[in-house]
Amino acid sequence: MTAQDIEKLIAAGLPCEVLRVEGDGRHWSALVVSAAFEGKRPIARHQMVYATLGEKIHNDEVHALSIKAHTPAEWSAQAGR
Repeated sequence: MTAQDIEKLIAAGLPCEVLRVEGDGRHWSALVVSAAFEGKRPIARHQMVYATLGEKIHNDEVHALSIKAHTPAEWSAQAGR
């Protein structure tokens, strides 16, 4: 798996305004900004991202994924935009 592969999977399952994935081929970090996160608690947001990866998580193609999941408003506030 590459960062681009993971980005494509997440983007296919979740509408993203910002999506960045980085990693070393085994351990990954993802920044996901999506309006779909509105009203959701952090654990639900993470579950939504994990759901886009499906079997890739279960069969260990994506071993570890650290997720930062924000709504567009949270992202704008954090970025000082």
